[in-house]
Amino acid sequence: MTDGVISAIGNTPLIELKRFFEAPHFRVFAKLDSLNPGGSTKDRPARTIIESAIRAGLIGPRTVVVESSSGNMGIGLSQICRYYGLRFICVIDPKTTAQNVRLLQAYGAEIELVTEPHRESGEFLQARIERVQSLLKEVKNAFWPNQYCNYDNALAHHGTMHEIFSALDGKLDYMFCATSTCGTLRGCADYIRRRALNTKLIAVDAVGSVIFSGQKRKRLIPGHGAAIRPGLYEDYLADDCVHVSDLECVIGCRRLALREAVLAGGSSGAVLVAVDRYRNRILKNTTCAVLLADRGERYLDTIYSDEWVFEHFGNVSAYWQEPASEGSWSAAVS
Repeated sequence: MTDGVISAIGNTPLIELKRFFEAPHFRVFAKLDSLNPGGSTKDRPARTIIESAIRAGLIGPRTVVVESSSGNMGIGLSQICRYYGLRFICVIDPKTTAQNVRLLQAYGAEIELVTEPHRESGEFLQARIERVQSLLKEVKNAFWPNQYCNYDNALAHHGTMHEIFSALDGKLDYMFCATSTCGTLRGCADYIRRRALNTKLIAVDAVGSVIFSGQKRKRLIPGHGAAIRPGLYEDYLADDCVHVSDLECVIGCRRLALREAVLAGGSSGAVLVAVDRYRNRILKNTTCAVLLADRGERYLDTIYSDEWVFEHFGNVSAYWQEPASEGSWSAAVS
């Protein structure tokens, strides 16, 4: 086993949620990947990508790792690079929270801030990737993990699925997975396909994301959805898809904290809302699993801030106090 903090990545707890849903006819288990040492499920691909590149000779002692990230992947890479003594440059944009910037800097990451969106697409993601391409030419011995296309991103989550299936003795009927780079989703999908499992994989995409044929529009919650379809996307990845709005993410997160005492990030609220909205299609006496990808502490100034919520959505606090029913979700976004 690897010594040090990165040996703690993976094997996160799987807990049953018994209070979030109102009279469910199925069981729901939550994978607490927020308990990885870097605080999110992105610790898994960060480690897999860097260690794979080291083994392949693509990374050496003088390599400079350069990646685009507005949050968890950047933090995961900054921890892994610090552990291996590698210089890391993280390309961010103005939407990156002040807390995430401080976390990156605490691990010794160098910050490259893209201040303007891409001139043609109007998207910060494309502008960040363009800046990465420039840095790869400017910085000697630079290496780009390319989380959007690197299959090691997906491969890391074969382990995630193996942990879930092992904990449930192979009895998993539905897996709900939020998507952004498609690393987690593709890893789960390939694990299921290669073993010919009967698990139905439900993608949870953001309203305003283009990954699953959505219409692009402004989104407030980071780490969920994307303005550009990632290279890891394939048509076979999901059996079905549920699109969840920013407001629904907030409601899901607030209900999770109040009912289960679990403080989790935006995509966690999204997957739980998706389960509830999908409940009429879930067969009786079946088992569902969700991945809670990151910690709620990273959203204290947004999702868990009453002032921020009121500014963007108005007085909606009643929605996370109501019973979790199909009707309440519909009312919240109508």
